[in-house]
Amino acid sequence: MATTPHMPAPAHPTGTVRTRTALALVLALAACLFTLTQAPARADGPAASGGLITDDFWGDTSDIPPAQNVLQVKVLNRTNGAYPDDQVYWTFNGETHSIAEQPYLDMPVNSSGRMYFHLGSPDGPYYDFIEFTVGDNRFNGNTTRVDAYGLPLAMRLHTRDGYDVEVGDSRQLFTEDRATTFQRFVDSVPEPFKVLAQSQAPYRIIAPAADPSFRPGGANADYFTAYAQSVGVNASTADIFSCAGSLAGDAERCAALNRHVATLPADQQHDPAQFYSAEPANHYAKFWHDNALNGLAYGFPYDDVADQSSYVSHDNPEWLLVAVGF
Repeated sequence: MATTPHMPAPAHPTGTVRTRTALALVLALAACLFTLTQAPARADGPAASGGLITDDFWGDTSDIPPAQNVLQVKVLNRTNGAYPDDQVYWTFNGETHSIAEQPYLDMPVNSSGRMYFHLGSPDGPYYDFIEFTVGDNRFNGNTTRVDAYGLPLAMRLHTRDGYDVEVGDSRQLFTEDRATTFQRFVDSVPEPFKVLAQSQAPYRIIAPAADPSFRPGGANADYFTAYAQSVGVNASTADIFSCAGSLAGDAERCAALNRHVATLPADQQHDPAQFYSAEPANHYAKFWHDNALNGLAYGFPYDDVADQSSYVSHDNPEWLLVAVGF
């Protein structure tokens, strides 16, 4: 938090000048306090926790070695005993290790990077990834469900200025049986979406744009058609789910269609209380928001509209923890 600059006293204050100076100082301080209390949420990611996160889920962070590059990444085994550390693997930039061998990655500057996590073997069918761009003194990254759900993932970013935040999947996804997660998905979504948790089970719950039934010629190809046309959008259902085609550069419109708020006044289209409340809507994305830390998830490509994604960005990064579940 920035402090109010020191205001020097006038060289020869008279009674009137001193009074005006004091009044000006009081007003300046009041204005500053008002600005701080009325400031909008951070533009660089979720609000910090207000202090160090003390949840036992993340374990002891006191032994994380200092980074020689930009920040230190530590991978945590949160598979509840399903896989030992020597069967939990991470891969970055062509380098692969089990966390029994090497739980740390000293993250260098990179652009549009991905860090993959596999269970069982370095190329096993149970896998997932996080995305990031790392600058000289800034971390930008997120978990993602844009393509599919493969493993429960969460990450916690800690910076040298005290910012401490976690994003990703909820604790429930880490603690419950994998089959339970798949079944909860099936039970919570409308009929057209149930296949997403069945076609590649038990490995992945795929995004709707990846399923043939939502593509041209498929049984659900017209799922969004009438709704999209009602707001002047001529795009296929698959393109709406993936924000492609005519929607590739229209984040607001694509997000509004996926969330079923496109017919609402503009000032209501960023209200999460309105999202996914009627058909048609992206119920795949809704499930991941319902099962995410603070309700923040990347369920489709423009899910960062209205700050609803699991994206986090901050200067002075010190370390990043990544929890990998099963």
